[in-house]
Amino acid sequence: MEDIDPRTCSSILREVESAHLRECAAYLAGASHDGTYNRLHGTLRISQSTPEWLTVLQAVFRRVGKRSWIYKEGARRVWVVESTCRITSPLDTLSPSERAAYARGYFDAEGGVPWRTDRRFYIQLVQKDRRDLEHLRGCLADLGVLCGRIHNPSVRADPEYWRFYVLTSSHRHFVDLVGSWHPHKRWLLGARASLLHTSLRT
Repeated sequence: MEDIDPRTCSSILREVESAHLRECAAYLAGASHDGTYNRLHGTLRISQSTPEWLTVLQAVFRRVGKRSWIYKEGARRVWVVESTCRITSPLDTLSPSERAAYARGYFDAEGGVPWRTDRRFYIQLVQKDRRDLEHLRGCLADLGVLCGRIHNPSVRADPEYWRFYVLTSSHRHFVDLVGSWHPHKRWLLGARASLLHTSLRT
C-alpha cells in the first residue's frame, strides 16, 4: 500500500469543515455500517488497522457537535474511534447531496477498490444485510450511478455475504459525485481519475 500524501488528509479535512451539517450526519449514517454500538455505554465504535480514516471520522463527529476519542486497542494493530453520537438519517428524507454523502460514508466503511494501481479497476459495495444493501443500491440509482445486481459470490463460504459492483460506465460518475473521505481510498480513486476520464473519451 502506498504512503498517503499528508495533503490528501488535509484536503479531506477542509471538505469536512465546509460540508453542510446534514451532509456530515448522512456521511456518519453511511459510515456507521462498519461500526458497533455499545449499549451499556451508549457509544458507536468503529475500528481500523490504521488511524487515518478515524481522524477524518473524528472531524466529522466534531462537525456535528459530538465528542469522540481515538485509541489503540491493546497490543493488537487495531485503532478505534468511539463516539456518543446517535446515528439517525432516514434515506427517504435525504436531498441528492445528502444521499451522495451517505453513499460516500457507506463506501468508505464497506466499499472496495483494488489496492494495487496495476490491477483492473472496480468499485464494489458489500454488506451482510441484503435489504440494507438494496437501499444503498437504490440510493445510487437515484443519483444516476448504475450498478450491477446484488449477488452472493459463494454461498458455501458465507451465505450472508452480499455485494454489488458499480458498472464501468458509471465509475467516473461515482468518483466525481460520491468520491471518498477515506484517505487511502481517496488516493486510489484520484490515481484512477485521469485514466477513467481518458477511457470515457475513447
